[in-house]
Amino acid sequence: MDEFSLLKKSIADVLSVDETEITLESRFEEDLGADSLDLYQILMDVQDQLDLTVDEEKAQKVKTVGDAVELIKSSK
Repeated sequence: MDEFSLLKKSIADVLSVDETEITLESRFEEDLGADSLDLYQILMDVQDQLDLTVDEEKAQKVKTVGDAVELIKSSK
């Protein structure tokens, strides 16, 4: 499973949104209704599944799903 698919599944589970509504351009706060705790939970879930460590400082700058995908890729 690629990073985007894994992230979409985690977002859908945490935020109770349909995976089909999630795009790389989706903004966590404005489009998906996530707060910083939700985003942290999503990133920790993906981090655990991929056995990697996400830089927390960089994670705070994540605004879109695409940003999160890039952060995950750069953390490998």
